[in-house]
Formats: sequence, structure tokens, C-alpha cells
Amino acid sequence: MLMPLNPGGRDNHHPCFFSRDKGTFGRIHLPGAQSCNIQCAYCRRDYDCAHENRPGVSHGVISPEAALDRLTRTLETMPHICVAGVAGPGDAFSHPESTLKTFELIRRRYPKISFCVSSNGLNLTPHVRALHDLGVGFTTVTVNALDPKIGSQMVRTVNLGDRVYSGQEASALLIERQLTAVEALKAMGITVKVNTVVVPGINDHHSLYIAKQMGAMGVDLMNLLPLIPVAGTDMANMPEPSLELIRSLRKAAGAYLPQMYHCRRCRADAVGCL
Repeated sequence: MLMPLNPGGRDNHHPCFFSRDKGTFGRIHLPGAQSCNIQCAYCRRDYDCAHENRPGVSHGVISPEAALDRLTRTLETMPHICVAGVAGPGDAFSHPESTLKTFELIRRRYPKISFCVSSNGLNLTPHVRALHDLGVGFTTVTVNALDPKIGSQMVRTVNLGDRVYSGQEASALLIERQLTAVEALKAMGITVKVNTVVVPGINDHHSLYIAKQMGAMGVDLMNLLPLIPVAGTDMANMPEPSLELIRSLRKAAGAYLPQMYHCRRCRADAVGCL
């Protein structure tokens, strides 16, 4: 039998990680990730978007100082906010200094608030110690494939250092660094959720292999996200997975690690209860 999800962070409440908290405790996403170091086939980032409700979009990108100010103003009207996170619209570690400064400023003002961060994992490992020291207890890593052939259909380019990788080389590099990041996070005792975007005919059944491998690495939670076909992306005309497919995959993947059932596929500047 699977063990229940272990609490992370500085307290035991996080509406995304614990379904029991979704209607009582709130979270605020602070859109401080200005760019991304990979390009996924399904993703179109929008930095001045008011009308779409999906990951990768926000009204804008804010500085660490503005993030602290936004949290302060939000807590005045929403005292039930217990988690502050950086979840886009780009990747939190494409420019890690901004993400870490955001957490530093907030920690000084609000020592008891929980922190979370979302990333593709490419540049996460070098900053795991800093996250631990800042009290970041919850992390989400998007892992869409553990097979470079499958992964090459999900990610188009990977930017690392002065090089731009593509094809299976890009996918293999990303997978290697994601696995290293997950291992490092768990070694630090940080709670890890893995997001997997499910694309029918590409990685739908492969997602069960991801679940098995992530479960073996001690990952705490998995979120199987149905593809949102977004105009202007390579997957704009791909079919969205059916509810029945997602249900069956979650049931099967649940044999390997706990599954998230209450995700709302939130914006990078979402705030309040789910």
C-alpha cells in the first residue's frame, strides 16, 4: 500500500498538494519567471494576457520587490493565503537570481509562510541547497517523458549555456537533468510533485512508466495534466485527452505514487483558493 503524501514546507497546508486544503487555504502565484530555457511543443507563454486561464500566462512579469508588495497587499484582503510560489510564466531557474531574491525578500517579512516553486528541472539542481535554506518546502517538476525519442516530440529546443539543443539530444539532456534535480530535492527532504502533460498517441501510456520511475525515486505526488491545444503551438491541432483516458491513467499510475485529482491548471498569477 502506498504511504500518504508527507507534508512539506513550514507547515502542513498547501491547496495544490493536499486536496483537503483546496477550499480553506489559498495560494498566490507570483509571476517572476521572465523567460524559459526550453521550448515545449504545447506551450505558448503570454506575458500580457487577461483572458486565458492556463499555465504560462499572466498579466505581466514582476520584480522580486513587486512580488513582495503584491503578497503584502493580497494578505490584507486574503489572510487565508498560506503559500507563495513562483510558477511562471517562464521557468523559475532560467534567471534563478530573481526567483531566489523573491523568496529571500518574502522570508524576511513573512517567516511563517510556505514557499513553492515550479520548474522544468533543466537548471534546478545547482539551486536546491539555496531553496532548502530559504525554506522552500514544495516543488513541482514537469516531466513529460523519460525516453528521449518520446521526449523529442514534447520539447523542441533546450537552451543550456551557449548552446541550443534540439531533437533527441535536447530531450536526453533535459531528462538527465530532471532526474538529477528530483534526486537532489528528495535528498534535501523537499516535497516533490511531478507534472506530466498527457498527449494522446505520444506519451499517454508512457506516463505510467514515468509514474513508476518517479515513485521509485520517492516523489510525493503526480499530476497528470490533460493537454490544452493552444493556438500558435505545434500541438494546436492535437486532440485533447478524454476524461475517461485521464481517469484510467490516474487509476493505473496510482499504483506507483499518489495522484492529484483537483488541479485547476492555474495561471502564473493565480491567487486565492483553487
